[in-house]
Amino acid sequence: MDKYEEKLVQVFETFQDTSSIPIPKDPFSLIIGQEKAVKIAKIAAQQRRHLLLVGPPGTGKSKIAQAMASILSKPHSQISVLHNEKRPERPILKIESYYEVLSKENEERNYGKLVSPSEVPIFVAEELGYRCKRCGELSKPVYEICPLCGARKFKNYSNPFDDLIIDNQEQNKRKSIRTERRNAEGKKEIIVYEEAGEYIRVLTEKDLKAASRIEEKKKVIVPLNRKPFVRVVGASETELLGDVQHDPYGGHPEIGIPHYLRVTAGAIHEAHEGVLFIDELAVFDYHLQKSILTAMQEKKFPITGRNPTSTGAIVRVDDVPCDFILVGAININDIDNISPALRSRIRGDGYEVLMEVAMEDNILNRAKIAQFVAQEINEDGKIPHATRDAVFEVINKAKEIARSVDNKDGITLRLRTLSGIIKLAGDIARVERNTFIEKENIEEAWENARSIEEQVLEKYGNIFETRYLDFESKKKKHVGVV
Repeated sequence: MDKYEEKLVQVFETFQDTSSIPIPKDPFSLIIGQEKAVKIAKIAAQQRRHLLLVGPPGTGKSKIAQAMASILSKPHSQISVLHNEKRPERPILKIESYYEVLSKENEERNYGKLVSPSEVPIFVAEELGYRCKRCGELSKPVYEICPLCGARKFKNYSNPFDDLIIDNQEQNKRKSIRTERRNAEGKKEIIVYEEAGEYIRVLTEKDLKAASRIEEKKKVIVPLNRKPFVRVVGASETELLGDVQHDPYGGHPEIGIPHYLRVTAGAIHEAHEGVLFIDELAVFDYHLQKSILTAMQEKKFPITGRNPTSTGAIVRVDDVPCDFILVGAININDIDNISPALRSRIRGDGYEVLMEVAMEDNILNRAKIAQFVAQEINEDGKIPHATRDAVFEVINKAKEIARSVDNKDGITLRLRTLSGIIKLAGDIARVERNTFIEKENIEEAWENARSIEEQVLEKYGNIFETRYLDFESKKKKHVGVV
C-alpha cells in the first residue's frame, strides 16, 4: 500500500460525505482495480509498445488509453500538404519540426510595420473598421457599432444576397486593403494595410515579397498543437485512413477547389506520436485491420480519395507519417474476429491484457469505490455529493453485481454500471432538492436502472417464453378471424 492509498483508507474510515474524499491527479490512479493492466500500460507508454485490452464494457479500457497518452511527450512535428505546380493531383508532403514551426510563426509576426489607426489614410481606417464614417471616432474593429454616435461602422446590406455576389474584399468586415502610392523616387508602389488588433500593419512591396516566401500554398492536416490521444468511433474507412473530398469541378484552377485543400488526414495520421485508441476493434473488417497493420509496420500510410467515383480518387499523398501506439479494446468473445496477422503484430511488439471484472472485498478496495463515487460526482458536475451511507449502499450493489453477473465473491469492476446508478441517484436527489445523495436515492436508482430484460423477466417471466406465448395468441386470433 503506497502513501496515497494509506491516506485514502484513513479518510475512508471517518468521512461523512464524498466531498472529503481525495481525488488523485495522476490519471492512472483514477483507474480502479486494474493494477496489472495499469502496470503494463505504463510500460507500453514509456517503451512505445502496442496494447490489446480484452474484457467486458465498463471496466476502464478507455481510461487506460487516455492515461497512457497523458504521460507521452508533446508532439514535436507538424504535417502539411503543399500545392504542386507541376502535378496538382500529387500534393507535396511537408513535415516541420517544432522549431521550424515556431520560427515561421515569429517571422510572420515580424514582417511589416505596426502603426496607429490615426496614422493611415482616413478611408483605410474607415474600411477596416477603426474609424466611424459618421463622427470620425476611433475604436477597435471588433466593435461593429460606434461607441460615440451609435452608427454602424460596416456596410449594412439591404439585399440578403448581396454578400454572396460581391467580391470577398467587400465583405462586412474587411481584413486588408490593397492600394498604391508613390515612393520618394516618384514610382508607384503597392501598399497593403492589414487589421492587427489595436494597430494596423502596413506592408510595402518589399514586405510582401518576404511574406510571399513565408505564406506558402499549404494546408496543415496534422497541427503541431494537438492532443496525443485519438479515439476512433465506428468502423469508417475515411475516419480511420483519411480521404480527399469530392469537388464537382475536379479541382479546376479557376472555379474548383485546389487538390491540396481537399486532403483530410485520418485518425492514424492524427495519432502520429500519440495514442490511437480503437474501441470494439473486432467490428473492423479484415481490410481495415490489414490497413492498421500496414500503418503499424511502415509507420506511414498514403492519403487518397476513398470513393472511386469521386474526383478525389485521382489525388494521392504518399508516405504520410503515422507512428502511433495502438490501444485496441475488444470483448472476450470477439477475440476470433481479430486478424491473426494483427494480433501477431501486437503480441510481437506489445502486450495483450485481460481486464479484471471483480476485486477482493477489503477496506482498501472499498475506499477505492468511495473514490470512484467522488470522481463520478465531480466529473458530472450536476449532482450533489453522496453521504457515507449512500457510498456503502453503492458498495453493496457492487458486490451484488459481482455475484449475479460474474459469479464472483468481491466487488464488481463493471464500473460503468455503477456510474449509471450514481448519476441516476444524483438526479433523483437534485429533483427532490436534497443536499446529498442519500442511501434511499441509491436504492431507488438501483430499481430504476435495471435492464429491460430484467424488467421483462420480473413482470412476465422468461422472455423467450413470453415471446412464444405472444406468437401463439396472435396465431389463434388470426385463425379465429379466418
